[in-house]
Amino acid sequence: MKIAFVLFILFVFSQCGESRWLPQDLIETVSNKTSQITNYVRQKGRSLKNFYDRNFRKPVTQYLGNDDVSSTKRFKNYIDQAETNQQEVFDTIAPKKPELECVEDDPAIRMTTPQLIAIHGYAAESHTVVTEDGYILTIHRIPFSKNSKNIVPRKTVLLHHGLLGSSADWVLPGPEKGLAYILSEAGYDVWMANVRGNTYSRAHVSKNVDTFSFWNFTFHEVSQHDLPAVIDYIMDMKGWDVKINYIGHSMGTTVLFALLSTKTHYNKVLRAGFALAPVAYMTDIKSPIRLLAKYSDNIEFLLKLLGANEFLPQNAVLRWLSKHACEINHYEEVICENSLFVLCGHDASQFNKTLLPIILGHVPAGASTKTLVHYAQEIKKGGRFQQFDYGPDGNLKQYGSVIPPEYPVHKITLPIALLSAENDWLASDSDVTNLYVHLANPIEHYIVPLKEFNHIDFLWAVDAQKLVYTKLLELLEEGVTKVDFNPKVDTNELIDSDT
Repeated sequence: MKIAFVLFILFVFSQCGESRWLPQDLIETVSNKTSQITNYVRQKGRSLKNFYDRNFRKPVTQYLGNDDVSSTKRFKNYIDQAETNQQEVFDTIAPKKPELECVEDDPAIRMTTPQLIAIHGYAAESHTVVTEDGYILTIHRIPFSKNSKNIVPRKTVLLHHGLLGSSADWVLPGPEKGLAYILSEAGYDVWMANVRGNTYSRAHVSKNVDTFSFWNFTFHEVSQHDLPAVIDYIMDMKGWDVKINYIGHSMGTTVLFALLSTKTHYNKVLRAGFALAPVAYMTDIKSPIRLLAKYSDNIEFLLKLLGANEFLPQNAVLRWLSKHACEINHYEEVICENSLFVLCGHDASQFNKTLLPIILGHVPAGASTKTLVHYAQEIKKGGRFQQFDYGPDGNLKQYGSVIPPEYPVHKITLPIALLSAENDWLASDSDVTNLYVHLANPIEHYIVPLKEFNHIDFLWAVDAQKLVYTKLLELLEEGVTKVDFNPKVDTNELIDSDT
């Protein structure tokens, strides 16, 4: 009011008095400023009105109804429903648990991998493997297709899941779209790994599952103990002349690269490797795991923050990460509360919503917090594909150097095909390309021809078979033949076989 009064007095003087009362330039300056303020207020007023219309009035009107009568009636119905159910009004309008097309009493939600396989008429097996360091793993198998007359084929494939996953990842979409079934019908003996700590491998010969010592591992220990144990077991079962095709997703590719670059004789044991959404170098990361990277030097802090043993699938940190990863609405609310989708992303256009209840029933399957920290360390170190960083003193004790050793990817001689996507939050195009040029014997770098395709889509996308699996089957049948004539490969060391 004081400013308005002063402006009013100045206006009176300028209109009624002579110019000698006030300098003319002061009068013009005040008039100009008054005009500018008026225009500014009008402009901001329009902006605020547009913001209100766009972000509040229109969405609410559209949700409740376009006319006043229907809006009032619908809102009254919400109030009545809330009173009946003793709920808050907004809980009635937007339920905390969104309604899904598949009800929670679907028995498949609680089935194990072998049970999921069996209900579709396939033979299912479970095998127990004990690692050198005492972890008891369960691996699953589809030994033959429905119409094979119980004859186990020589062609063999090992599927390895990613972080927070399990063998169930490969069968959840059912026989028409699940990769395990597709490979079985293509004539493969299909084996599916489960890493230490997940749903099917939560046991040790001497350690309790609720202790830090049980969970004191990363993907490095999986690569040095779990994967070799599984490969050796399959070869014991089928004969050491068998050649295993390896298909990994996400962390399932990381452990393959770590194994082949350190225990190099496995380059001659396997037939070929096929990496879906390969993760090694991590310089260009969209996943909110990058938000943890700056704290990765403080291991104790991160372990306290995320949970010292198993990475907790539901805690305050996950909810914080979800705010950076998801635009929550409708069924995506439960997706954004699931650690797998928070870390890896979500592609609404390729996601089959009817699968969500069964996916949430099996994912996350368990992972060590230390594994998450290991990936965060790589991001912190500019994407360097390295072993776990214990700090200068710890590294000196563990490795004999102040920095952790880098995985020597150039030592990988196994023929490997890379299959990546442009919208991948964890395996960017630049990082996968960098990996490709470091491989001694690459088969091909295939980029999924759909820009929206993301990290999880390699498992459950509506069009995964058309966009990925058809190409994968071609590479499985032809890939090794292509590289037999590659000068980088010593053809005497590779046994080309269809098995």
